[in-house]
Amino acid sequence: MTPLKEQFLLRKDIHFLNFGSFGATPKPIFEYYQQWQKVLEAEPVQFIAFDGVENLSTARAALAKFLSVDDKDDLVFVTNPSYAVNLIAKSFPLEEGDEILATDIEYGACDRTWDYYCEQKKAVYKKQKINLPVTTKEKFIEDFFKGLTPKTKAIFISHITSATALIFPVKEICEIAKSKGLITIVDGAHAPAHIDLKINELQADFYIGACHKWMMAPKGSSFLYAHKSVQHLCDPLIVSWGYKALKPSHSSFLDYNQMNGTRDFSAFLAVNMSILFMQDNNWKEVSKKCHEMVLANADLFYKLLGTSPISPLTSEWIGQMISIPIHTKEPEVLQRKLFKEYNIEIPIMRQADDVYMRYSINAFNSMEDLEALHTALTDIIKNTDLIQVAN
Repeated sequence: MTPLKEQFLLRKDIHFLNFGSFGATPKPIFEYYQQWQKVLEAEPVQFIAFDGVENLSTARAALAKFLSVDDKDDLVFVTNPSYAVNLIAKSFPLEEGDEILATDIEYGACDRTWDYYCEQKKAVYKKQKINLPVTTKEKFIEDFFKGLTPKTKAIFISHITSATALIFPVKEICEIAKSKGLITIVDGAHAPAHIDLKINELQADFYIGACHKWMMAPKGSSFLYAHKSVQHLCDPLIVSWGYKALKPSHSSFLDYNQMNGTRDFSAFLAVNMSILFMQDNNWKEVSKKCHEMVLANADLFYKLLGTSPISPLTSEWIGQMISIPIHTKEPEVLQRKLFKEYNIEIPIMRQADDVYMRYSINAFNSMEDLEALHTALTDIIKNTDLIQVAN
């Protein structure tokens, strides 16, 4: 069997520690994706106009089983999580003064989306302060619901955050929110194939996930799950043939949102191969080893950078990526220096007034990658003023 590292198309000269941003697609999945693109070009009309609905249904069935979604027709493929958040936020029924409750460490593009549509409707997107470091699940939940008011109509929360890489206690939060009559919207972009995800065990009305991240599907493959009770809220971002369809399906949710104009949806169809690839390569064990490497090396970087963990170093809060606080006034300059001079691909991210260095570990990574990062940071600390380390 080909070693897993050789299954990826990543450049051999790069220490790739940023799987969390866009993922990376292994060769078997990418080749399967290209096969579908060839089917498209061999007969575009059949691929799009006739076979498309059936092929997408097959792919959604495989994805629904993988995600523990009871009905595949509660899923619709979208190109990216931002598209799904826009679809929800644009049509969400808000009146003047209504509030959407989120944390203050959500993904920036999602913050902007909710800001935009709340401003249009004179509603409030409320970013509740989460005290870092987090200590216990109970304290996190208490901090979050301090932002609840009689005007709150929905919660919007990450399952795994981008900048801080923290896993939030979404199951408990959704249960509490539903008991208070709130709509629950979960940004799970990083969750599928990263942590054990069973959507049917969450009381999430909406769940948004990426297949092109930890599932390793081609770029442009993500999904929106909507419980049947809220599917009527999903007005299409693009009105196309699914609206007042000549042959409507049983689901306007699918009609309105799945087929919205001419496009290559081969990336959606490749999700089947992503799931098969993980099954064939015992991906739960692969993920476990990656998770162990993440945690085993974190302390080296805290000591080097003179910072402290933002959560307990346990699987309750940390998966296959971790964010290390780093003191730098120029995070963008530092990120480019690490890439251009040291061949290290890693994000240095701002979150309000804080800056984090987030490293991700997947099957192709080894200790050599983390050693290269440690050596590079040591050199930068010694020879530049880009990183400030407290005495």
